[in-house]
Order: sequence, then C-alpha cells, then structure tokens
Amino acid sequence: MKPILAATLALCASASHAAPAPTDATRLYQAHCAQCHGANLEGAAGPSLVDKQWLHGQPTRANLVKLIAQGVPDKGMPAWSQTLSRAQIDQLAAYIEPGARRPAAAPSQPAPGRDAALSRLTLPKGFTIAVYAEGVESARSLAVSSSGIVYVGSRKAGKVYALVDADRDGVADKVVTIATGLNNPIGVTLLNGALYVAEIGRVIRFDDIDRSYANKPAYKVVKDDLPDDKWHGEKVIKAGPDGKLYIPVGSPCNTCDKEDQAYSKIWRMNPDGSGWEAYAGGIRNTVGFAFHPLTKELWFTDNGPDEMGDNTPSCELNVAPKKGLHFGFPYCHGGVFPDPKYGKAGSCAAYVPPVAKLGPHVAPLGLAFYTGTQFPAQYRNQVFVAEHGSWNRTQKIGYKVVLVTLHGNQEVTTTDFIDGFLQGDDVSGRPVDIAVLADGSMLVSDDHAGRIYRVTYNGK
Repeated sequence: MKPILAATLALCASASHAAPAPTDATRLYQAHCAQCHGANLEGAAGPSLVDKQWLHGQPTRANLVKLIAQGVPDKGMPAWSQTLSRAQIDQLAAYIEPGARRPAAAPSQPAPGRDAALSRLTLPKGFTIAVYAEGVESARSLAVSSSGIVYVGSRKAGKVYALVDADRDGVADKVVTIATGLNNPIGVTLLNGALYVAEIGRVIRFDDIDRSYANKPAYKVVKDDLPDDKWHGEKVIKAGPDGKLYIPVGSPCNTCDKEDQAYSKIWRMNPDGSGWEAYAGGIRNTVGFAFHPLTKELWFTDNGPDEMGDNTPSCELNVAPKKGLHFGFPYCHGGVFPDPKYGKAGSCAAYVPPVAKLGPHVAPLGLAFYTGTQFPAQYRNQVFVAEHGSWNRTQKIGYKVVLVTLHGNQEVTTTDFIDGFLQGDDVSGRPVDIAVLADGSMLVSDDHAGRIYRVTYNGK
C-alpha cells in the first residue's frame, strides 16, 4: 500500500484534562497522539508519522506547526489550535519532524489480567460483568444466531469471527475466524440462515453460516456499488422485521450538503440486493440500528459534528417509525443547534428531533433493546446504547454503556449502566455494540481491548 499522510497527523487521541508540561514532548505525544499514530510514530489507527512520502508540503518544523494548528479538514484532522497551546504545538512539531532525537517509548505493558481489567468497571447492584471472549481483534458489530453462535465484525482487522460456547458455561470456548482480508467489515446481521456482512463498498453473504463457519466458507456478493468513501464509509447492517436489510451511508465529511446524493441516509434493500431505496435522511453518521421488539420501529444512533466546541452539538438517539423522515443534518444538529454554515434561525423546527441527546462527542454506536427475562422487569424493552467515547474533546467523555428508559417513544431518563472504561485520561475499553443472548444475559463488544463482555444479573 502506498505510504500515506504522515503530514495529515490525525491526532485522534483527545487532549488530556491536565495537559503535560510543554517541555515534556514525549509525554505530550503519548497523551495526545500515540493512540492513533503508535507509541513510536509507526502508525496504528492513523497513519505512520515516519513515512518518507508527504502529501501536504514538506515535513519541516514550520509546516508541521501549521498542519497541527490548522488541521486538514478534508482528511479528518481538526484544527488543534483550539485545544493545544502554541507552545504544545511547537513541542509536537519538534518531536515529530524527521531527524528529531527522541527517546523510544517505554515498552507497552501487557493487557491487565481479567480481574484487574474488570475490577474498574461499575454496574448497578446485582449485575456482574465477565469476559465472554478474548482475542477478538477490533471487535465491532454483534449478531447472535438461533443456535447461540455469536458473529462479530471488525474494523481494520478485516476479519469476521464466530464465537462458540459449546458447553454453555457463559464463556466462549473458541474464536473462529470466518473470513480475512475484508474492507473494514464492521457490520454483521443474520437473515434466513445466512450471515450478511457490510464492508465499506459492498455487502456479502455467507449462506448456511451455522453449519459452515468453521470451514472457511465462501461468500457471495450481494451488492457491490455502495459508496466507498473512507470518511464515515464503514457500514453497519441490520435485518428488519419486514425482511429487508437496512444499511447507512454516512456523510463523507464533517459537515457538507450532499442531500442530492446517496450520503447522510439510511437505505434498505431486499435480501438479494434488489429494491434499493432511501428510508430516512438527514443523518450524519449512524453506526448502530435496533428495531423495537413491540412496535418494530427503527431506532438508531447518530454522531454529531466535530469542530464546534467541546460541548456542542450533542450526539443523538433517534426513532424512525416510518419511511421518509428527515433528522436535520447538515442543517440542524442535536435537534436545537442550527449549523453555522448550512442552517438558518428557526430551521430546526422543520426536522425530526432526537428522542435523547446523549452528550457532545460521546460517539454512540451500537444499541439494543433488552428482550430477555434475566434482568429485572424494569429493563424489559428498554434500550441500551454503547458510547465509544470522544476522540477530540479537551476532557474525554463517553466510554460507557448507558440505559435509556423510555415511555412510548419519549425519553424518561438516561443513566449509566456500565462505567469505568475511562478513569481520568486512562482508557481501558471502548464499547461498540450490544446483543442479548437467549438466557437473557447481555454481550458488549470492545474494539479497544479486543474483547466481548457478558453481563448477567444474579440479584434478588
């Protein structure tokens, strides 16, 4: 692959609450940059910073200062001058520039043991959380078959997994890799015995998956003409109660008006890829769907825009009870905030408001209604939301699973259900998706730790 974007510096770890001293460039880099660019600038979720090929000018100190301060909006890098001081930006530029003398990062410590990793998590009284499966690299969406096999999509790992708990003891006995080399296959869903997987530009299908998962099954391409933009190009997928497949196409930008194109919408199609039609619009980037178990209505999360401040706008939980509704993007955010460029005073009244405002930059992803009977009765048919956590907020926020209690389609309360993945500026996990097992326990995927957790209730 062609080396890319050493100069785009998508410094996606957020600024710490108490920033390192500007004279300590190593600590500054590790606190703000290493999460995406690697402890030694080698690249991780973001590009390597030691590649020799640069696309945005030369890697000089002056150009690096400019890039970090002003950002590269069309590549997803915000203007860090709003978060970091000029002295801190100067220190980062000096640390990153070619030929800089910098100490090697300390060797990464092994992941904490199961007890240590879980001991920091808090849940309501009577609930217990344990590890269901480990080694599930960049675990994303979950789908549970009628036989209890759990299918998991992934992000940059490019893999699809099957988790098998053969002895039914609440811990997966094995993690089977079904497929490799896929293009960010984050979305998985089951329909008519087949596993559908959504990649960035297409949807594929593995037939009779419960029988074939262990044998490197072949797949069939269902639809291969989806937009393949990298920005918000990853696609979840969910089988609806109407027998159709629902798929989002996110906005290819932070904020832009693409109303006349395929972007910023939820689409649906028949299982064979035919009947492609728009279902809902005005959606910046949804990475999670669920259908209400009683009303069968579509619920989804939406991530609000960046670069509008730490506390604006809020991310959303929405419901689309019928086809053709518009949820405001790019004209209105969070139901109340007109976009500075595309919105007009009073324009928010023209669009469907969110059911719940989940908080600024919390990055809500997967959600699930609780349909089991193991949890107390008050949880029945209420919705859990996985908040992946902020990446560009001065003080991190999110990194938890919340419970939204509903009365009809109205929010009553939103409360923390699993908390503790974030302690200070230290992140031990990032929840992605939620699923309910047949015994009424709940699974939560974590792409940061490569784990699936299982939550049970044994209280009175």
